[in-house]
Amino acid sequence: MKTPKVHRIALLFNANKMFDHEVTAGIAAYFGSTRAAWDLFLEEDFRLRLSGIEHWQGDGIIANFDDPAVAAALSRTSVPVVAVGGSYADPAKYPAGVPYVATDNFKLVELARQHLIDVGLQRFAMFSVPATGENRWAQERENAFRSLMRGDQLDAGIFRGCGTSVRSWDEAVQGQIEWLRGVPKPVGIIAVSDARARQLLQACIIAGIEVPEQVAIIGIDNDPLVRRLTRIPLSSVIHGAQEVGRAAAHLMEQMLHGVRPPHTPIVVPPAGVDVHASSLYQLIKHPNVMRARHFIRQYACQGIKTEQVAEHVGVSRSTVDADFRHELGCSVHDVILSFKLNAAKAGLESGDCSIADVALGSGLTSIHNMHRVFKRELGCTPRAYRDRVLRERGQVAPA
Repeated sequence: MKTPKVHRIALLFNANKMFDHEVTAGIAAYFGSTRAAWDLFLEEDFRLRLSGIEHWQGDGIIANFDDPAVAAALSRTSVPVVAVGGSYADPAKYPAGVPYVATDNFKLVELARQHLIDVGLQRFAMFSVPATGENRWAQERENAFRSLMRGDQLDAGIFRGCGTSVRSWDEAVQGQIEWLRGVPKPVGIIAVSDARARQLLQACIIAGIEVPEQVAIIGIDNDPLVRRLTRIPLSSVIHGAQEVGRAAAHLMEQMLHGVRPPHTPIVVPPAGVDVHASSLYQLIKHPNVMRARHFIRQYACQGIKTEQVAEHVGVSRSTVDADFRHELGCSVHDVILSFKLNAAKAGLESGDCSIADVALGSGLTSIHNMHRVFKRELGCTPRAYRDRVLRERGQVAPA
């Protein structure tokens, strides 16, 4: 039996970035499912380094072309290249003569905006990043937002703010707060990335602006680490980044066997919206209820009680409970429990934590208490809930 030729493929990604990480995971999924005869070359710490790449004597390169430096460096290489990155409204912006697999920037923004419309909002804005060559993907998302707003004959309010560093952090946050205070409310804000969404969410909390009653926020990336760094769970549009990786790997495999690549980019749509509290706008008329819900979103999982909510609002327990029953048809305790239950469900669905850790992290304190709440509210045990969700996804539940 003839041994298949082993091809040497370099992956040029910064896997510390969520999009690059997911694309790389998609390449790995293709590699694992097809048993392609590849030796993969990556930097040991997964960072992107270009020095000397044009002299690399391999068989192919898959790289993120969102960075202009990558495109420039690979223009001098003789090996087959597959590019990935964001989509462009102008076809002339795609690299000439290089097969390209893109995440659909227009659809990402459109899906975020449609979600905000679906929850009942009528005003929209975007929080972007300063325009640089490396941020072309963000500029495309800005253009998509402008186009969508123009279609509805609405103004497209876009705020870029400044880049953040240790020295500029206070200035950046203050600029975000000033912008937020000047935006007509209620408003739905699309952040061009989860990192930007997290910053804006933090600025709202510092400024005492209720999320999502006054400002509903949705990001793009669905980065689980960023979500863990927010007090209020963050909604986000899910890239089809793993599908981008699989498609790029398939293109490379075809090119290695002499198949000519397509002349037009392959554009991959987003996978959906991961909806959490930050964007779940609900029209609330009573200011006590608005302030109380904002407080509960931040601290429900830390074990707060109705008395602490009432103290935060500045009224008695009976008053805040009466306000909740009149506005929402339930008690403060019911709302706190609902947030704890949602946090527990999200923890179980991730499949990363033990049931004991999920119980502690969600504020349900113990496996016994969590078991009791799940049986009463959902009719099943936490373990049965987790196993069912993971089974539906085709994943194996941890022991």
